Amino acid sequence: MLTIFISSREKMIIEALIVEQEEITIKELSKKIDVSSRTIQRDLNNVQSILDSYQLELIRKSGVGVQIIGNEQRKQELVQQLKKSTQREYTLEERLTLILCILYESAEPVKLFSLSKDLGVSISTVSADLMKLEEQLQPVQLSILKKRGYGVELSGTENAKRRAISYALSKTLKEEGLFSLIKEKIHQKSSNYEDPISERLMHLVDREKLGMIEEAMKDLYPDFSLSMTDSAYVGLIVHLALAIERILQGENITIDEAYLKQISLEPEYPIAKKIINMLMDRFDVDIPEAEVGYITMHLQGSKLRQQEGVLVEASNLELYRLAKELIREMEKQTGFHLSDNESLLEGLVTHLKPAIYRIEQNMGIVNPLLEEIQTNYKDLFDQVKAATRIVFPKLLVPNEEIGYLVMHFGSALIGVLGKGDLKAYIICSSGIGTSKLLASRLLREIQEISEVANISVFDLNKLAATITDRDLIVSTIYLQDFQREYIMVNPFLTTEEINQVQLYARRKMLIQKAHSIVKDSHPTVDVLTEKIEKLHQYSGVILRVLSNFRLALLKQQSTVKQYIQEICALLEDSQVIEEKELVVEALLEREKSGGIGIPGTKLALYHTRNEYVQEPSFTIHKLEHAIWITGMDGIDMKVDTLLVLLSPESFLKAGLEVLSLISTLIIQNEQSMQLFETGDESQIHSFLAEAFEAFIRENIN
Repeated sequence: MLTIFISSREKMIIEALIVEQEEITIKELSKKIDVSSRTIQRDLNNVQSILDSYQLELIRKSGVGVQIIGNEQRKQELVQQLKKSTQREYTLEERLTLILCILYESAEPVKLFSLSKDLGVSISTVSADLMKLEEQLQPVQLSILKKRGYGVELSGTENAKRRAISYALSKTLKEEGLFSLIKEKIHQKSSNYEDPISERLMHLVDREKLGMIEEAMKDLYPDFSLSMTDSAYVGLIVHLALAIERILQGENITIDEAYLKQISLEPEYPIAKKIINMLMDRFDVDIPEAEVGYITMHLQGSKLRQQEGVLVEASNLELYRLAKELIREMEKQTGFHLSDNESLLEGLVTHLKPAIYRIEQNMGIVNPLLEEIQTNYKDLFDQVKAATRIVFPKLLVPNEEIGYLVMHFGSALIGVLGKGDLKAYIICSSGIGTSKLLASRLLREIQEISEVANISVFDLNKLAATITDRDLIVSTIYLQDFQREYIMVNPFLTTEEINQVQLYARRKMLIQKAHSIVKDSHPTVDVLTEKIEKLHQYSGVILRVLSNFRLALLKQQSTVKQYIQEICALLEDSQVIEEKELVVEALLEREKSGGIGIPGTKLALYHTRNEYVQEPSFTIHKLEHAIWITGMDGIDMKVDTLLVLLSPESFLKAGLEVLSLISTLIIQNEQSMQLFETGDESQIHSFLAEAFEAFIRENIN
């Protein structure tokens, strides 16, 4: 019944229309299949002749879209016949994905003839495809090795090969599709719509192993006490399944030993270790320690931890400083105040930890949303890129990483802007009723829009002078010779168009500068009262910290514990703490959880937030002879100065901000670190006082 000469595009059109069930616009179809609307219009003529064989009809409604109608059983017969069709004409992107899968799976070089036969194209086309694929693989440090008479193979580390496959999975299958497809694979269900490229990718992950991993993860998940998004959970399962497949084939990844030692101190490491132990037990296989490190990095990127109201961890001091600096630089770039956004700060610290290691090790990263981010957030992308060059002058930060940072800042900026106050101008040729319907849909669906105005095409040019850069122009018709940006939609707004308008609106909101956020130049009494109260809290904490500050020389002791006991005895005498032995225990317990020595100095920072601490306190204690302790990078180092930072258990948010500021001041630059190493009490006291004054001034402004 079905002609063998059906093209790949025609198959894709039919499959898309049958899956969609409802009307779909030519524009939506062209976007799905990645060709022009004119090409779709041309292909639809042949599609109708194919549908005739199955007694199905192609309905085209002007201004609404196209739809296949007819008997459901006939539709399914057609879908099945399309799958059985032996002549598959792949698109360029499909061929590149298939070549990657073939080379990844093959233990030996693959002949060009074999590839051309699998793909149904000429050898010269395969050669051209290999060149394009190699360009795509450069960011993940992979190349394609070609030798005459020998064949082609992937050249690079196992780490890089897995990253390339993970990227192909995320690019080919959107989050929801990946999640459902994995579920179907695990539970042996058949999908309603099976794309051969998706199937080929999922073939790399064994169904039985996926099931075993998911069952084991269910057993472990309650022990994590962590929240995990669906996408992070699916990503972890795919990562584990790929790892097991490759380990069983004798392919292992490697990791820098120094970094592995450092990452082993992170709170996610024991979770990763638990997962690896589970896999070794279930699959009866030895798994190298490097895999634990990579799973730790995966968990760190999943936004698992909530760190509300805690002091900055010693091991995160440098990251915290860099994140704060990046935020300050973005404030200059955008004109928005972002320094008080704790969620942004924590998100950046969590992201930067594995990101900096990836960049330093030239590991590369994939970001399937990069193209969309660069298109929809171009200005913000450029601003983040400029800010990272200033904050990380020695790092070559790739666009993929910039894209992820843009998502952090974009989310924060939308939060700053709050409920939208954008105005949308609507141009509609279908009459007043339709335009009003479109206006009400925009107001209801797009929270960034607060006002709409229906105008005619003829009024558009007259109003050009009054339309600002922040106004949206939404039209249901093509605006010939119109020079400004506008978005074209269907009068009845499809779901996809709603998403496009929302992206358009958010970009417009981000054009707004800080000075235009506050329309009334006179703050309300409530705002002023809140600001004065916060400044009062800052001042109170700062005065107590400066009052309690001391620099003392400690007597010679035999152990670190004895030094900490001596320090706590002094603090108890000053009534900063009570029950000194319990505070000693808390400080030593903190040291066990990770290194406290600041690399490149002779300083160690002990800190805790404890119920037996009565007053916020920062003190410095000099030793007669240096002692050995573990540094924040996991390497043992000599220290001769102990810095002790203490906070009461229940403490004001403003107080925690002041104490966190001290953490960043210590490692602010080489001069500040040298001051804390060699300065006397009055010099350091003056330095702290000046820094606190600047902090207060910044908050007043």
